[in-house]
Amino acid sequence: MNLILLGAPGAGKGTQAEIVCDKLGIPAISTGNILREAVKNGTEMGLKAKSFMDSGALVPDDVIIGIIKERLAQPDCEKGFILDGVPRTVAQAEALEQMGVAIDKVVDLEVADEVIMRRLSGRRVCSACGASYHLEFKPSREPDRCDRCSGPLIVRKDDEPATVRDRLAAYHEQTEPLVDFYRQRGKLVVVEGQDTIADTTALLLKALEA
Repeated sequence: MNLILLGAPGAGKGTQAEIVCDKLGIPAISTGNILREAVKNGTEMGLKAKSFMDSGALVPDDVIIGIIKERLAQPDCEKGFILDGVPRTVAQAEALEQMGVAIDKVVDLEVADEVIMRRLSGRRVCSACGASYHLEFKPSREPDRCDRCSGPLIVRKDDEPATVRDRLAAYHEQTEPLVDFYRQRGKLVVVEGQDTIADTTALLLKALEA
């Protein structure tokens, strides 16, 4: 099954992608990971991407889609794949179609903005060992100290409220139009994000069977 997972930053796409991959035995492919891999392996598209990244410029759509096509040609994608975080725009989705990448279903993982704000702004990371915590869902035993190494806990730049608001605004403007794009093609299934990961997974797997 060839899948795309849509959803705002903090909706839980990465977590759900990992779970579904294990269940279906297919790889999860995220833009960041395959970009880094293509650059490291020195593929044709990876070298093109590196030239943009080195100059601080955004990697253009045709290079991103080229790297995805390279990745999807690998043997582990024969049974299917999950694209997580790509396409980001309608232009990228159209480029995928033009390259002949067939998609079976597109899952829109819907979580309200205020829930995402609560999830992300409550995250804390140990500045020493990188362990993750959450003020509400996974608090450390001692406030602002890591359980593992007693290092100080910090708020990552990505999790600061102002940054989260900017990321959500960018998602609504650039990526949310993909919901209608795939709905018109009859590929879209909507999954309402639940309070627990397991409940969301159950709804997601049910939607894939439909």
